[in-house]
Amino acid sequence: MKRISVDIGGTFTDCFFVWDDTYVEAKALTTHHNLALGFNEALDLACGRAGLDRGVVLKEVDSVRYATTLGTNALIERKGPKVGAIVTHGFEDTIPLSRGRGYGEGLDYSMQQNLPAAERPEPLVPRHLIRSVKERVNSAGKVVAELDPEDVRTVVRELVDAGVEALVVSLVNATENPEHELAIQEIVLDEFPAHELGAIPVLLGHQVSGRKGEYVRATSTIVDAFLHEIMFHALSQLSNNLRDSGYDKPMLVIHNSGGMAQMNSTDALQTIHSGPIAGVGAAEHLSNETGLGHVISTDMGGTSFDIGLVPEGGVKHYDFLPTIDRWLVSVPMVHLDTLGAGGGSIVTYDRIHHSIKIGPESAGSNPGPACYDRGGLRPTVTDADLLLGYLDPDNYAKGYIKLNPKRSRFAIEENLCDELEMDVLDIARAIKDGVDEQMAIGIGKELRVRGYLPEDFTMLAYGGNGPLHACGIARHAGIKRVLAPPFSSVFSACGAGNMKQLHFHERGVHITMYNATTRSLYDRYAEFNAIVEELEARGREDLVRQGFPAGDVRYRLELDMRYGNQLLTQAVALDVNRMNGVGDVLHMIRAFGDVYSHRFGAASAAPEAGIRVGTVRVASYVDGDVVSFDSLEAPGPRTVPAAMSRRKVHFIGHREPIDTPIFDQTSLSHEYVIPGPAIVTTENTTYLVEPGWRLEPTVQGAVWFRQD
Repeated sequence: MKRISVDIGGTFTDCFFVWDDTYVEAKALTTHHNLALGFNEALDLACGRAGLDRGVVLKEVDSVRYATTLGTNALIERKGPKVGAIVTHGFEDTIPLSRGRGYGEGLDYSMQQNLPAAERPEPLVPRHLIRSVKERVNSAGKVVAELDPEDVRTVVRELVDAGVEALVVSLVNATENPEHELAIQEIVLDEFPAHELGAIPVLLGHQVSGRKGEYVRATSTIVDAFLHEIMFHALSQLSNNLRDSGYDKPMLVIHNSGGMAQMNSTDALQTIHSGPIAGVGAAEHLSNETGLGHVISTDMGGTSFDIGLVPEGGVKHYDFLPTIDRWLVSVPMVHLDTLGAGGGSIVTYDRIHHSIKIGPESAGSNPGPACYDRGGLRPTVTDADLLLGYLDPDNYAKGYIKLNPKRSRFAIEENLCDELEMDVLDIARAIKDGVDEQMAIGIGKELRVRGYLPEDFTMLAYGGNGPLHACGIARHAGIKRVLAPPFSSVFSACGAGNMKQLHFHERGVHITMYNATTRSLYDRYAEFNAIVEELEARGREDLVRQGFPAGDVRYRLELDMRYGNQLLTQAVALDVNRMNGVGDVLHMIRAFGDVYSHRFGAASAAPEAGIRVGTVRVASYVDGDVVSFDSLEAPGPRTVPAAMSRRKVHFIGHREPIDTPIFDQTSLSHEYVIPGPAIVTTENTTYLVEPGWRLEPTVQGAVWFRQD
């Protein structure tokens, strides 16, 4: 296996390079103006460590995979084209009005409760760029009002004259019959052919989302259109860079569904959060291979802290109606909770509470934290870590980035000392303890809302800053087992290397599995199987187009089910793909009951209210080679290695600094144990062993943090 996997984050570009049995990790600063430059630098570092030439590597590797947060950042910064929308007459205000809860979607719980200050997000498509056409398809897919081509031409010309750079078409009930959406697309292409200057992309709602729900389907398509241009140019830039360097295979893009595909089978919407989700995929694979049990994955990078949940057995949680930024969308996405807490998170003074506020704004890679000495003037978490003695200013990232403690001290003094009436070190301690607590609260909330206890989970601490804050987070969260996994500093990039080629296709339905009124079971088997076959065919077509034999494609059937008229629906993955009799119906009902009872308790199940299916979903995928993880236990006696040096380090709960041994990469051998307090500095991250903890490395490079 020869493979390059890259995770382009807001601060660093991580590279995980596999060359037969050699695994290499490397990091470089993200170059936002041209992502290819940061990729080339990270790959050059990896090739240098493997003793290989980049040109030779790119000619021989079997795949290059990209995960990126570029779309996430573009959405946050509202950097996108002017988008126009065409909707069914009478539905012009659906998009700006959103739903009743639209004012709170994407905000934290406290802001959702603040009704007097509630404001709906500024729409990506303003009201004056929404036009309607006279047409109507009913809920059964029958055309009840024909489309007028001249009406469409008038509307399209008005939008183009208004400066629209991308066009969304989202008509009522188009998932049941897309005839009118397809007709509008043909008219647009006739007016503005794709091969001529002035052509604009046209995105159809039924192609982006096959689920019922006019608002979420329109919103999904609008977000996709808003990100289309920036993602197309950025990914094309990366693809051209690969081609110029001798790589002649299609570039693969990681999806937030937990799979990946070629660029020609990727929507911009599918790339949102793809980097952190690759880390959740790596956590799932690690749990399956090593029997780790319940896992909570935590990725602390320079910009954010991402939390993913993998219960025992390696079953990820999915969001099928996730909120992206401030908008509800209908795209299957691995569940992820993201906090604005990373090494580059900017620390400000909170005047209301007379305290510090950490994040969500980040210094990013340019200018970066104040200590990077690149023009940053505001204090960050990394500046606090440096002043507390955790980071070596001359050996940060193996000397790749020189840190300036004077800049960190100046930034804290200028922005925080006078307001808080505290000295620099006390503020640095407050920053360290505050960010650890903030992340622990996020973990606790994520676990308890799903019925789990923190003490039953192993916390995976990865990302560039994960091992540095692992002990502090675990202390606040009440977690006893902490593991920095193999390749922890680039674990999300490692996860990208394990992804399958996968596509989700779904269709909204109204199926009553059990009718409580008539006490009858669903019996329209041929109709159900036809829907599944259609979705399988679409998935198979996607994968065959990417070069896979049809016989290699595998399928997984999922249903969104609920009891009676409950608002809450539960996704159920099934081990059968067809319905051939009453036995299959009962099997599906039983599977739903098991999943529902496990999540909410056996007493909460209510089959007597009826059982309904709202969505049929098929995951189509092809299995591939994966990175192997070794055992996480190291047999035999352990000894304490010799320290490389010592320095004064400030720890939470200790007023005076402690003379602390400093170790290097060679100390992370399974033959050693490192009691705290201690610091281990490696090429890509720093392990902070707080008092009362000890470090126990394993054979492949994973490191246990255990309490004494």
